[in-house]
Amino acid sequence: MTQVRTLWQRRHEDRGSEAIQAAIITPLLIMFLCMAIAAGRLVTSGSKIDAAAEDAARAASISRTGPAAQEAAHAAAEESLTDEGISCAGTSVSVDTSGLNVPVGQVGTVTVTVRCTVGLSDLLLPGTPGSRTLESSFTSVVDQYRQRGA
Repeated sequence: MTQVRTLWQRRHEDRGSEAIQAAIITPLLIMFLCMAIAAGRLVTSGSKIDAAAEDAARAASISRTGPAAQEAAHAAAEESLTDEGISCAGTSVSVDTSGLNVPVGQVGTVTVTVRCTVGLSDLLLPGTPGSRTLESSFTSVVDQYRQRGA
């Protein structure tokens, strides 16, 4: 009889332990979920920024002059980011058009670098920065037998 009573007492002494365990584990699970969402957002945004850099470099490489290449690259990058659904807090596009100045018959390249600041502040995760700047570069070859502008 005493064994039955002690088992019954032990079982009732653990009341509330599940609530305490849930109170400890729930915030950790929420933080893990927010970290997974932040990592996913950064990876997805990075691949979309890569695509924007590729589009911008290709648009710049088919231009005949440096200023036209700059304009084409900026327009292509903005259009690509908009089409991909990326909303950057800040965007910058830098274009190296030195490959457009090489003589006909020689291979030239145009390099475009796209920088985009992706916001993370809406995740409400303690310790994460409010935003992160992602950068991608792409180089496109200029047709060596194409006429170039002056």
